[in-house]
Amino acid sequence: MTMLHETFSTLKVALGENVFSDLVPDYINNNLNPNFEIRPYQKEAFGRFEFFLDTYKNKPQNKPLNVLYHMATGSGKTLIMAGEILTLYKRGYRNFLFFVNSTNIIKKTKENFLNKSSSKYLFNDSININGNLINVREMENFASSNVNDINIVFTTIQGLHTIMLNPKENALSMGDFEDNKVVLISDEAHHLNAETKKKKSNDELLSVVSWENTIKNIFNANSSNIMLEFTATADLTEPNIKEKYKNIVIFDYPLKRFREDRYSKEVKVFQSDSEPFPRVLRAIILSQYRRKVFEKHQLIIKPVILFKAKTIKDSADFHKEFLETIERINKDDLEKIKNTSVEGDVIYTAFQFFERNNIKLDSLALELIEDFSIEKTIEVNSKKAETYQIELNSLEDADNEIRAIFAVDKLNEGWDVLNLFDIVRLYDTRNKWGKTATQEAQLIGRGARYCPFKIEEEQPLYQRKYDILDNTEEAHELKVCEELYYHSAHNPGYISDLNIALQEIGITPKTRRVLSLKIKDNFKETSLFKSGLIFVNKRIPYDRSKVTGLDTSIINTNYSYAIKTEHSNELTIFKSATVKDLKLKRETLNILNFGKHIIRKAMATIPAYRFNELKQLFPNLISIDEFIVSGDYLGKISVVVSGREDIFKNIPQIEKLKISKKILTKIAEQLKVNRIYYQGTKEFTPKTINELYEKDKILNIANDGLTEQEFGIAQSETSNKELSLDLSKRDWFVFNENYGTSEEKYFVRYLDMMINDLQKKYDDVYLLRNEKHFKLYTFDDGRAFEPDFLLLLIKKEQNIELTYQVFIEPKGAHLFENDAWKQDFLFDLKSTHQIDQVWKGKEFIVWGLPFYNNESKKVEFIPKFEQLL
Repeated sequence: MTMLHETFSTLKVALGENVFSDLVPDYINNNLNPNFEIRPYQKEAFGRFEFFLDTYKNKPQNKPLNVLYHMATGSGKTLIMAGEILTLYKRGYRNFLFFVNSTNIIKKTKENFLNKSSSKYLFNDSININGNLINVREMENFASSNVNDINIVFTTIQGLHTIMLNPKENALSMGDFEDNKVVLISDEAHHLNAETKKKKSNDELLSVVSWENTIKNIFNANSSNIMLEFTATADLTEPNIKEKYKNIVIFDYPLKRFREDRYSKEVKVFQSDSEPFPRVLRAIILSQYRRKVFEKHQLIIKPVILFKAKTIKDSADFHKEFLETIERINKDDLEKIKNTSVEGDVIYTAFQFFERNNIKLDSLALELIEDFSIEKTIEVNSKKAETYQIELNSLEDADNEIRAIFAVDKLNEGWDVLNLFDIVRLYDTRNKWGKTATQEAQLIGRGARYCPFKIEEEQPLYQRKYDILDNTEEAHELKVCEELYYHSAHNPGYISDLNIALQEIGITPKTRRVLSLKIKDNFKETSLFKSGLIFVNKRIPYDRSKVTGLDTSIINTNYSYAIKTEHSNELTIFKSATVKDLKLKRETLNILNFGKHIIRKAMATIPAYRFNELKQLFPNLISIDEFIVSGDYLGKISVVVSGREDIFKNIPQIEKLKISKKILTKIAEQLKVNRIYYQGTKEFTPKTINELYEKDKILNIANDGLTEQEFGIAQSETSNKELSLDLSKRDWFVFNENYGTSEEKYFVRYLDMMINDLQKKYDDVYLLRNEKHFKLYTFDDGRAFEPDFLLLLIKKEQNIELTYQVFIEPKGAHLFENDAWKQDFLFDLKSTHQIDQVWKGKEFIVWGLPFYNNESKKVEFIPKFEQLL
């Protein structure tokens, strides 16, 4: 199926590179804001529409016209809208209907089309066509439109649908579209495809009343109507949508081309294996580093950070925590980040820059306190997004001092910002691949818009200038100002999902491979494959019947609280003065000292302390009173209180309540974090090998430089001679290939060296790769674990057949700490697992070995492995 834009591209090849660009009329160039440089691809978009209107022979005749611009986020779709409004005005159109999915985009677009004082106003100060001065006017309907002006009605799809179904006085009606030829401008037009995507019978399609059908009815109301659709995310791979748009997509400029043409920032993912706030602190240090680099080159550009939370409540809570913590930032906090930075990463480079430019860390801390103070932050959630839309749309303006934005998902569409350089993901969860990763990839796409600057006259303003094309080339210090950093926790699974989503929308290069993993035929013929067993455990609800109190780690935590001194002092400048030194005191108090009634009142404000909630956690708890006074619960909780010495004689009730709330809130958080919902059974039950390994696997592997470089490369094809191995000739390896990481390949090579020794000891030796074939569950909390390999060792003696089932997990050293729970579980397997040995003449033993690491294998792995020999 040839799409319209492909037909036009073929013409471009045949007739010359500028065949469309040369068609752009002067009245478009002259009447758009001269501060916006019209880029080559935008000129081509304008020219394609001119060709379509004036020359294209296959254009629909005597019926409404519809075209779609499929253009990358940040590529200037609203500028294209403005230019096409001008060319259609020239052709006699006066009435324009702009509609979109959300009200916040409408506010932004009104600024772009109507507010001449806005830095993003799209038209020239005066619009002159055919010697006439033209005004752009906002209208409620077209009944009173001015025949000499550009008249625009702004609405949402939902609002338009409602008005059409329930006509009101002075509002739009179907008559407006029947009596006037109208240009419909659909922004974020992928929202119009809700019904196209759905599978419906013909009768259902005829009867459905939907937004999409409302637009169709309006569009078809007048044969002279024109609809211009704009989106970055039309799913042209979906057959129904592709069929709908095959003769409509006039210009396709995907994010991949946008990035390759250097009109976007480059995107980097910065993973931190740390708590959220150190991750946040790294981001604001990086942001300030950029600001300093810009200032060094006499560029007044203010970098902005977006802090993305999972829920509105989380966003509000973190905003509050952020402000409280920023006020206390000091040199020591920055030193900690400096000392944990690694040579070569961007944070290390930032601190090197500070040292070279004599920026002291104590001064930097004071700058951060000032630059990220409350008046320079915005929380954008719920209805606040609409309130702050104009401010959010002018973040590049010199008088806009906002540095930090706290949001959930209100900014995923319709947000125009160029000086966003950091996005911090405040949570660490991995949803089923799809919606979450794709939405965040689209948000990153918005942030990837290039922030224009240049330091030399001949440099392009709107394109990257400091890409490194040769690994020996030293990066220019302004390169960091052409990069967007996405800060996340160390979560390889989620980052892999995100990378795939980024590749899908074109913001990162695609190196995705689809690989076939097959079990060798000779293994399928063995009796082991046909009737052999693999023992695995199950996950069951955690039995809390034996829980009789708070965990000792909660009881023994060092809680602290500082009572504000409320002290103030007045000094006269230039006059010597002494400041009275306040006597401060620290005292350890038991929470019961505040009184049971205070603790009850504090508990009443926290839902986690409702008795039914506590009862789920502590089935043996009898009453709230027991929870407060018993030493197994709150009775032994202590807090270090600091404050004025005199206040300890009679701590105010309000302060006792504040202290109690703070401690109880922290304990509630720990109860939530440490709550165990499941446990893994100690009993292991059998699954047949041919059941678990019945089907061959298709692996979808994306390796784009952010993951381990060997991942996705066949062990027989790797260029690393230390890893290369032809597994087709190793009958003990049951698959046709190994596409694993370098550590996984090192392990297979190691086993290849040991195989003769193993085969002298055992009658059968087989190594099975676990590509989601089975899971184990940790005994204490039921966390799922998929060991990379299973080594089956079978020894046949006169009266018994003994099978060792050995789970092995190769691991990079940098992952040891984070994945320590997996190794603990592997260690526990041999002594903890239970198998009901009911097979006469057969016995099964489950083992787990320490992590295999090529550098450190001699320390732990090899000694344990040799026990098998």
